[in-house]
Formats: sequence, C-alpha cells, structure tokens
Amino acid sequence: MAGEEFKEKPKKKKNVMAAQTRLIIAGLFVSTLFIFLAACFATYSISQNMDKAYKNFAQVLSKTLAIEGVEVTKELPELAKYDALRTNSVSILKSNDDIAFIIFKDANSKIIYTSKDDYPEQADKARITVSSPMTIRNGAAASNIGSVTVGLSGTIMDKVSATSKGSLAIVFVLAWLVIVGIIYMNSSIITRELRKLHQGVKKISSGEFGYTLDDKDADKEVKELYAAFNDMSERLSRYNEQTIESLTFERNKLESVLMSIVNGVVVCDNHDKVIMVNNYAKRLLEVEEDDILNSQIQDFCDSTGEFCFADKIAKYKDTPLDEDGSPINFTIEIDQRILKCLISPMFTKSNSYVGYIIIIIDVTKEHEMDQLRSNFISNVSHELRTPVTVLRSYIDTLYNFGNDFDFNTQREFIGVMNQEIIRLNRMVNDILDFSRYEAQNLHLEKTKQDIVEIIEDAVNQVQVLAKEHDLTISIMKEPDLPEIPLNVDSISRAFMNILSNAIKYSPDGKRIKIRAERSRDGEYVEVSVEDQGPGISEKDQKRVFDRFYRVENATHSVKGTGLGLHLVKVTIEKHHQGQVFVNSKEGEGSTFGFRLPINPKTEEPEEYIPKHQLPAESEA
Repeated sequence: MAGEEFKEKPKKKKNVMAAQTRLIIAGLFVSTLFIFLAACFATYSISQNMDKAYKNFAQVLSKTLAIEGVEVTKELPELAKYDALRTNSVSILKSNDDIAFIIFKDANSKIIYTSKDDYPEQADKARITVSSPMTIRNGAAASNIGSVTVGLSGTIMDKVSATSKGSLAIVFVLAWLVIVGIIYMNSSIITRELRKLHQGVKKISSGEFGYTLDDKDADKEVKELYAAFNDMSERLSRYNEQTIESLTFERNKLESVLMSIVNGVVVCDNHDKVIMVNNYAKRLLEVEEDDILNSQIQDFCDSTGEFCFADKIAKYKDTPLDEDGSPINFTIEIDQRILKCLISPMFTKSNSYVGYIIIIIDVTKEHEMDQLRSNFISNVSHELRTPVTVLRSYIDTLYNFGNDFDFNTQREFIGVMNQEIIRLNRMVNDILDFSRYEAQNLHLEKTKQDIVEIIEDAVNQVQVLAKEHDLTISIMKEPDLPEIPLNVDSISRAFMNILSNAIKYSPDGKRIKIRAERSRDGEYVEVSVEDQGPGISEKDQKRVFDRFYRVENATHSVKGTGLGLHLVKVTIEKHHQGQVFVNSKEGEGSTFGFRLPINPKTEEPEEYIPKHQLPAESEA
C-alpha cells in the first residue's frame, strides 16, 4: 500500500502543477493584454486631446496676430505697412520655433507680406494652418481690412506626445516585469521539488543507478516521494551490479556464436531494420557492417542496382505467422553468386513477435555441380548410346547376313566393332577411375621410372589413329633426364588422355609436338603436348581441368564425359605432388602438360592398393 501511495502522490502533484502552470500562463496573458490595451487607450486619448488643444492654440495665435497686425498698420500709409508687418513677423518667428510661417493679406486677398520668402525651409514644416480676419471697429460697426494666416509645425505637440508615450511605455514595461517576476518566483518555489525529481529521473535513465535526492527543506509529501525514489535507485543499483556482468557475458556469447556460424546470418527487427549481421553474411553480400546495420533490408541491392530482398520480404510479410511453421526459402543471385536464403520469424518467451532471421547459404558450387552432373549424365548417356547402337547394328547384320559377305567386308565390320568397343571401354574406365582416384584413402604404388619410355609407348599406341588423320607426332626430349618416382599405369593414362585430346582436336595434316625436359628451377620434369587445333579461350582455360566440364562451341564439337582432364589433374596433383598447366590462344592451338617432382616429399600410405587391382589401362 505504501508503494501505491507513493505512486499516486506524484501523479496528483503533477496534475496540480499542470493546472497551476496553465492558470499562471493565462493570468499573465490577460494581465499583459489589459495593460497593453490600457496603454493604447491612454495614448490615443492624450493624442486626441493634444491635437484639439493645439488647434485651439493655433486659432488663438492667429487671432492675436490679426489684432497686432491691425494695431501695427493702423494709420500707416500703404507703402509702410509691408515693413511694419515684416518686422513684427520676423520677431515672432525668431522667438517661437513652432510657428512655420505668417501671411498677411488685404481685403482683396492680395498678399501684403509672407514669411515664406524669408524662411522657406521653415515654412515647409507646417502641419496646421489657421486663418483669422483683420477687422476695425467704428462703434458698433466692424469693417474687414484683410486676414492673417498662420502655419504651425507641431514641434511642441510632438515633444509632448513623445514624452507621454515614453512614460506610458516605461510604466507598462515596469508593470509587466513586476507581474512576470511575481509569477516566476511563485513558479520557482512551487516547481523546485519537481525539478530535483526530474533531475534524479534523468540520472537514473542515463544509467547512474544509486543517485539519491536531498529532501532538506522539502514538504512532507515531497519527502515521502524522495524517499521512494531513493529506495528505487538503491535497488536498481544493486540489481545492476548483480546482472550487468551476466548480461554482458550472455550477449558476448550470443555474438560469438553468431559470428562463428559458417552460414550468413542477418537479424532484422519487426520494422525490417538490420540489427545484427555476422562476418560470413557481410562477405557473401559484399557489404561493410556500417553500410548495412540500421538500414532497411529491402533497400539492399547488388552491384547492378537490383533489389535482392524487397519482393521476398513482401511475400514473407503477406504470409500469416501461424499458417505454417516452416521458414520461407528462396534463392537470390548476387554478382554471379547463387545464395539460398531462409527467413524464419523470432518470438520471445511470451510469444511476442520481435522480428526475423535470414539465413544465407552459398550454394554456387552446388548449383554448378548440379548443372555439371546433369550435363555429365546427358553426355555419358549419349556417348554410351552411340557405340552400343553401332555394335548392335553391326552384330545384328553379321549374325543375319554374315554368310553373304566376303572376308574383307567381314573384317571391316569387325574392325568397326573393335573401335567402338575400345571407345566404350575408355569411357567406362574414365568413370571407374574418377570414383577411385577421388577416394581420400587411395595410395598408388610408385617406382622410379624413365618418363620418356612412357611417352614413347603412348605414341606407339596412337600411331594408327594419327595416320588416319595424317598427323605427325614428334618427340623432343632433353638428354639425361633423371628417373622419377611415379605410378606407371596412372601416369600412362594421364599422358594418354592429353595426347588423345591433341589428336581429336588437331586438323588433318598438322603436327603434334611432345616435349620432355627439366623445369627452369630444376626441381621438376616437365612434359607437354602442343597441337595446332582451334585453341581455348582464357575463360575456359580456368575451368578446363574441372570435373564434368567441357568446352562447347563451334570448334570444340567432340563429345565426351568431361572427366579426362580432371583425372589428369587428380593423378598429377593429388597422387604425384605435381602440377598441371595449359597454354592456349584461340586459333593458334593449345599446349597441355604436367610437371612431376624429381624428389617428392615422402608420403605415409593410408591404404596400399596392389598394382593388379588398379584400373586397367585403356587402349588408344
């Protein structure tokens, strides 16, 4: 109950202070408006009265000058009247700055004298003009002998008006300041305790737990409020000391787990703002942390300006959360990289939705391998179908009509069947070698051999095929090449694959050059086969040794499994610690080869396979 009382009292005090503040502001506004209106009214009244009094003063002045003019010109000849009036007017103008000009006229309104001729600048200042007749009385009768016109500049009136307005302004400002001062002092006294409480709340909100309020000179109710605040601050301080370390540890543990996940992870809140991203996701999305954090995930685009997540997030938001528990998965492409993404919602323990997680998996290689496998299956099916179809047709013909053919025709049929069987055997061996050579525990038996002998044996096997295409094969060998440790069968097959490719792609009548020599550093024996075929582009050269990969264009139309050069790479690099290479230029031929170390590092055999269990050597 005490806690409830403490909660209610601040609320009441806050409401009272809000009402008091509104009342004070309203009173100040009304007082200011009243004083301002009173000052305006007083100023207006004074101005009106001064104008009226000033006009009366002008009228009296003109009448006085009329009387003086009559007295001055009485019994004077006409010629002397001008000098008398001029002398009198000049003396009056000099004695009073408020008179702008004086004009005397006769009974016919003809000007006798005007001060504008003597004081033109002063005459321009006239603001009020008053005229009075000049009359002479003879008993009860009066005759008009002329008139006098007086112009006043209003200087005295302006000074009096300015003084009056200034005094009123001072009175207004002083009265307003007194009222404001009273209101400010009253407000300061009333809100002092709340300002202290507000300061304490700001300290707590900024993390300064344990901050206390001094209740000295405070009212009783405010002291109770301060006591409740100090108790809360102390409790928060103890709680903070006990939990901040564990919270920091849990957060660091969460971030460490997130950062070490091998897949990309992007965490977004329920407003689609990215609040966390791990290192692998930044690498996959090719973005810096500062560029993606606190940004909308829908605004992310690749180097081509394509929005990668916008439509996927829209689809995710259109799917009810309780409709299906499985995450939404989709695939995006960023700069030729295929990324599989899964969106999964995040909920708290109370089942409140707080955002979602995007898991990003790089499936570029898997996608490429799927395509390569599909192409491989298609190629193998086609390649196997061709020799089987040929064998079936030839065997069927010989079986049914063999007696009708002479010996030479039968020999020709058998020769074609033999070539197709050799072709079929080579493809089967490539497929079997691929599965065996890719095994992690395969260890080939090696003995020191002369690489030239292997080259010459392979050339002898393909001479018949080379003659069919009118190809010349030359061998250039460096003298005194050292014997190197190798597995004869696997190296023979690797070299045969390179040589067979050179024969396949060489135009009829060309030359194939084979070189066997030491490398420049003297650590390897280098074997290369140079043909004069169509050549290979730089793009295809980077992948020509990949499994299932085939160069398909107008010039490379020879079919195959796409495993031959990959088996060469596995044999040389994985099982003989060597290197494969290719140098080619489109239209100028290609050079394929490999380097075998003269003194390879000693290997620990994991599984010994006897020579008679190795894949059989394929025929050319």
